[in-house]
Amino acid sequence: MRRNYRSLLLLFIVSQFTFTAFSQDVGFSQFYDQPLLRNPALAGIFTGDVRLAASYRNQWQSLTIPYRTFGFSGEFKIPANIAPDDNVTIGLQLIRDVAGTSEFSTLQILPAVNYSLPLSPTSNSYLSIAFMGGLMQQRFDPTKLVLNDQFVSGSNGSFSILPSSRQVFNNTSVNYFDLSAGLSYNGVIRDDINYFIGAGIFHLTKPKVGFYEGNSITLNKKLALNAGFAAPTSETDQFIFYADYFKQFKEGFKPVGISTLQTGIMYSHDLFVLGDAQQTITGGLLYRLNDAIIPVVQLQLSKLIIGASYDINIDKLAAAARYRGGFELVLSFRDFLNYNQKERRQALCPRFAR
Repeated sequence: MRRNYRSLLLLFIVSQFTFTAFSQDVGFSQFYDQPLLRNPALAGIFTGDVRLAASYRNQWQSLTIPYRTFGFSGEFKIPANIAPDDNVTIGLQLIRDVAGTSEFSTLQILPAVNYSLPLSPTSNSYLSIAFMGGLMQQRFDPTKLVLNDQFVSGSNGSFSILPSSRQVFNNTSVNYFDLSAGLSYNGVIRDDINYFIGAGIFHLTKPKVGFYEGNSITLNKKLALNAGFAAPTSETDQFIFYADYFKQFKEGFKPVGISTLQTGIMYSHDLFVLGDAQQTITGGLLYRLNDAIIPVVQLQLSKLIIGASYDINIDKLAAAARYRGGFELVLSFRDFLNYNQKERRQALCPRFAR
């Protein structure tokens, strides 16, 4: 019976990771609005001094009990005064994810710090180095599970289910410290084309996340490669491209054959611009490798941006889910803190797009 219990629990844990886009970590379709999940060194690469973003994702509504993910990120950019026009960005990433029947949940509280050094006094180009580390918790509710010893065969060939199981779970929650680091470079071509590239490493501490002794699961190190550029096509229109590639590695950076790619192309149009008042609409198409095609639309109302997307699944579960994946809503806010130095900060600070 104990062997069955362990096999069932391992299958349950593996299924939770499989449902989250075949990766170790929680993610969002509108990934560009949660930059710390892409690479800690992407913090602070925006026009402004402060950015707040809240994301909500509801997935697999048509297939099973919905998987719900809540995310919040905050970035505060201030002059470092170590070198001319350098910056320090203080960031915070919060994640709350609840998955499936057992309410398998993940909680992340990850502070981050990013230092951006200007590489030229005349052009807007910065090299950034960042670290992010904090507490993580994963847990599940065993009372929501139906285990093998609860099934009782009936004389008519049917089964009845006992109200409780004799299985004992010694540990239903794990807590651990996680650490990530990253580098990025962002610059400008011809004063109007913004771009960035970056690389990061997640799970440097290789935390153990097993729920019982002898069968723990190690979070493999994860390499992240990031890129993006934004180019104007007219005085009111802009083309934007994002891309991330993630790869897992075991000891000695031996690849484990698990990787994912997410990309997006977007086109924005200014409806109205007058000073700080701005109204912009943006539409685009996102793609997650072998998983989903995702149409997205954004509306910017001055400092506030509202984004909505919907996953159209193309993976092995697409037929069962009737190609319906997940709805996602994002609210973000960005602004300048020091209005006395706004024009200079807008001209000389790490940024992407307008």
